[in-house]
Amino acid sequence: MTDKLQPQFAEILALIKTAQNYVIATSNQELIKLYWSIGKYISERLKTSDWGQKTIEQLATFIQTQEPGIKGFERRNLYRMRQFYETYPDAEIVSAVLTQLNWTHHSILMSRCKTEAERLFYTQLTTTERYTTRELERQINSGIFERTLLADAKLPLATQSQPQRLAGVFRDSYILDFLNLPPSHSENDLKTALILCLKDFILELGRDFSFMGQEYRLQVGNTDFFIDLLFYHRELQSLVAFELKY
Repeated sequence: MTDKLQPQFAEILALIKTAQNYVIATSNQELIKLYWSIGKYISERLKTSDWGQKTIEQLATFIQTQEPGIKGFERRNLYRMRQFYETYPDAEIVSAVLTQLNWTHHSILMSRCKTEAERLFYTQLTTTERYTTRELERQINSGIFERTLLADAKLPLATQSQPQRLAGVFRDSYILDFLNLPPSHSENDLKTALILCLKDFILELGRDFSFMGQEYRLQVGNTDFFIDLLFYHRELQSLVAFELKY
């Protein structure tokens, strides 16, 4: 292969990958819509007299007998489909938003979230940040919903006059367990570990943050200030300074 042909071959490979990603995304959308439709059918039948709770188990057995190669339609998952429909009875919402997440995402959200507000928060967050199911589990375990509500409640009244929407951007506290620091550590140890694990730190902050630098020098009048960590938030179009304390 000559160097001259490599860029052309790379373009073809990019087309292949784009098509593959499209197929995966489209397949997931259709699967979510299918599960919603099945959930709707089951939910409506259970409201009639000819279906009972044991009918779901009979349905799962029937599907397995007729199509042994089909997976995902066992009794537990069929009940989950019913729950999915009853949680989101509006078909337009399913088509517009929920098909962006896979079924495991939805199973986690339905089983772990206690309120509609919490579920919608994690749904939007997962969609925006493109969380894997593992990252979604980590964020739920860390209580990011509660930490965000606390931070929003502490926003000063002056921020209400800002043209940007600050709600939901910051957390009351940040969980930095991925640093694996010992219980006794210095501020410099914390700063160094954050730089080394910058990718994970930005995931904790939110993907709209971009790292600008550490010990960033700012001059105000005749005085120099050194900011521990300086970030830029793309949506807010503002610089965000982090002073590290432990």
